[in-house]
Amino acid sequence: MPVKIRLQRHGKKGKPYYWIVAADARAKRDGKYLEKLGAYNPNTNPATVELDVDGAVKWLQNGAQPTDTARALLSYKGALLKNHLAGGVKKGALTEEQAQAKFDAWLEEKGAKIQAKADGLTEAKAKAKAEALAAEKAVNDARIAAAAPVEEEAPEAEAQVEDEVTASNEEE
Repeated sequence: MPVKIRLQRHGKKGKPYYWIVAADARAKRDGKYLEKLGAYNPNTNPATVELDVDGAVKWLQNGAQPTDTARALLSYKGALLKNHLAGGVKKGALTEEQAQAKFDAWLEEKGAKIQAKADGLTEAKAKAKAEALAAEKAVNDARIAAAAPVEEEAPEAEAQVEDEVTASNEEE
């Protein structure tokens, strides 16, 4: 039975949410699966990926073939690297401790990159909000400045009208 690691779509229209599953290649896209390995939410920025790395490595070692998108997600979470390092341990090129140390170092580096991207997005959002607030304040100040001379002219005009009315009343 050929096994594929692939995505199974869930969620409503326009808001996809995927499960990462190991399934028989002959099964329907959203049909029966052998094991759920994780979840992928592309609606967040950065995208949220939850994955059972050890389960994915087990399926890869048993011959499961990931689809292109699943391969990208497995690579993103380090499952392909862990599988590669496990192959090196099996051949005797590395010890289990060395492989685990390399994997942990990679995880730290990857976590730092993800955190930097999230911080950059937060900073960009705050900067855009501050710029929008400054632009709105400038528009409001311009509106107030344009309205202020009209209000000043109005009392003068009213005073002139009153003077004319009192003058005409005195003449009568």
